[in-house]
Amino acid sequence: MTTSIYTVIGMTCEHCVNSVSTEVGNLAGVKRVEVALDTGRVTVMSQGPLAAGQVAAAVEEAGYELATSGSGATR
Repeated sequence: MTTSIYTVIGMTCEHCVNSVSTEVGNLAGVKRVEVALDTGRVTVMSQGPLAAGQVAAAVEEAGYELATSGSGATR
């Protein structure tokens, strides 16, 4: 299991959280998504490493932006 942490810009409410969670959660291999509205932090647990471009595209599909600095840290 791989855990990756991203920062999403532009979320302001629970609808935002749900949109990002749904889009990122639909990526192949994603098992769990946790979104912290107050910090914009998105923690993604997946079967293996995810391409940052895939995550960015999912976040953009939800209507938000993936921060470039500090994003995609993997544990």
